[in-house]
Amino acid sequence: MPDSLANASTTPARIRLNIGLTAHRDLITEETPRLRSEVRDFFLRVRGEFPDLPLRLISALAEGGDQLVAEEALALGIELVVPLPMPQAEYERDFEREGSLERFRGLLAQAQVRTLPMAPGNTPEEIQQRGPARNRQYAQLGMFVSSHCQILLALWDGKASEATGGTAQVVDYHLRNAMPGFSAEDVAPNLLADDESDLVYHLYCPRRLPHPEDGPGEPIEHLRDPRWVTVEGHLPGSSKVPAQYCHVFGQMQAFNRDTQRHANAMASEVRSLLDAGMPTPAPAPVREVDKLFGAADWLAVHFRRRVRRNMLLTHAMAAAMGLSFILYSDVDSDRRYVAAFLVLFALGWLVSLIGERREWHRKYLDYRGLAEGLRVQLYWRLAGVETPPNSSLGYDSFLQKQDVDLSWIRHAMRSSGLLRSEDFRPDQDWLRWVISRWVGERSAIDNDSSGQLAYFNAGSQSRERAYRTTALLGNIALAGGVLGAVALLLAGGHINPAWQKTLLVSMGLLPLLAGIHEAYSHKNADKELIKQFRFMSRLFDSCRARLDNARDDAESRHLLRALGCACLEEHAEWILLHRERPLEAGGLSG
Repeated sequence: MPDSLANASTTPARIRLNIGLTAHRDLITEETPRLRSEVRDFFLRVRGEFPDLPLRLISALAEGGDQLVAEEALALGIELVVPLPMPQAEYERDFEREGSLERFRGLLAQAQVRTLPMAPGNTPEEIQQRGPARNRQYAQLGMFVSSHCQILLALWDGKASEATGGTAQVVDYHLRNAMPGFSAEDVAPNLLADDESDLVYHLYCPRRLPHPEDGPGEPIEHLRDPRWVTVEGHLPGSSKVPAQYCHVFGQMQAFNRDTQRHANAMASEVRSLLDAGMPTPAPAPVREVDKLFGAADWLAVHFRRRVRRNMLLTHAMAAAMGLSFILYSDVDSDRRYVAAFLVLFALGWLVSLIGERREWHRKYLDYRGLAEGLRVQLYWRLAGVETPPNSSLGYDSFLQKQDVDLSWIRHAMRSSGLLRSEDFRPDQDWLRWVISRWVGERSAIDNDSSGQLAYFNAGSQSRERAYRTTALLGNIALAGGVLGAVALLLAGGHINPAWQKTLLVSMGLLPLLAGIHEAYSHKNADKELIKQFRFMSRLFDSCRARLDNARDDAESRHLLRALGCACLEEHAEWILLHRERPLEAGGLSG
């Protein structure tokens, strides 16, 4: 086991910046020193821009450019993940140049490995011969690398090509989400999504051998220097990461910094989705996802408390400002009330500014969204709910209704879905465990041990009770103010002057408190949240009923896949609901 996984339990949860690689095999020997220098410079500059975002290279270690880049990455201490397009013994038949197979095996020993399954329509027998089936395995490999990276490093001659799965087609796929021979619905459910996942760093790499299938390319003088390429155009490679991508990567880095900052507190309080009742020990990649979930969940709760405290303080100060104004205008024109009004206003503004500058609101929403996405990913994996290895289902379909500020969540989920344990086989015991822990029992009440069904049942009931109570108190306050006004109107001349002042204050203050309460409830989206909890409760209840009547494990897994997609969509709606509002203490999570 590579050190990065062996030591996973002792290091804080971290999101990684995945750099995918596509490169030509037939390098020109005289060009390799330049390529090595440019590759090394690229890694160092990206690391310098994002020092708290560990780099990880995804490369199949094919002879030529792949091995060159992998050697430079390992020399810089960059983690290496190797997706194999086919079983290793079969893949090794494609290493023809002298020494390339030995280099491959030496590099592979320092990497984490994932063997991809057969591409749709392929069989193990068909891929043993050179031809369309074997090429489709390489095309699937290119799609997998592209679908799991934030930056695609391309050592490419810049020419279009009809070679299936070749470097040119992988670059085109990364930019446009289209690969000949594969369905767009399978690989990119939302082709119009603006998710900052089309970033390519292009290094000019002329080829040693002629390739008749190559098409025309740009003039060589335009390709000599490294460049950033996106679907919208290109920039010089000497410049920093383009701004919109820099923003996304910066938010990924901010998560890592928050986990590091609160690591000591997390160590004793972090929550895990795994427990002692598991059929067998969870594989290391799943434990990594669980650790990331625990960190995102803890941080979401942490910033939720800060948001709640911030909002309570600002509303309390608003009430105190109202009282100061009423006392000054209706009771005693003492300038100290004006001073108190201004001081309270300044304090309220300062509290709001601190929360805004430290992004408590954004972090609460984002980290809760990440935690819930990881929850679905983890349970899907343990239950054996499979998605195509190159598919964006489970991350790019999540939060597509949101603005670009949430792209980093999809990228974090993309990173967490990269690794698999070769030995792990989710059997019926794991399927039953996931159903019990994720969905829960229809008759259970203990939401700590009975899954999301009990959580949403209890949550909807408690929120309804709290809403009714606070609404009643608001109505009482409003009625008190109205009654004070009626008393002054009907019996003002017969009431003691001291009581008149008291009634006057209550007449102004109580309706003010009722209005502040209404504003607080609106910003909490209390009514909408109750509706969402009811919906989620019905969703899990319906799923549980169908699972109880499922004919076989395949149907159960199909139901869990549908449940996960529905959960991702509903959590996206929850984030959309609260995006522009201060938030309440609870969320769509259990």
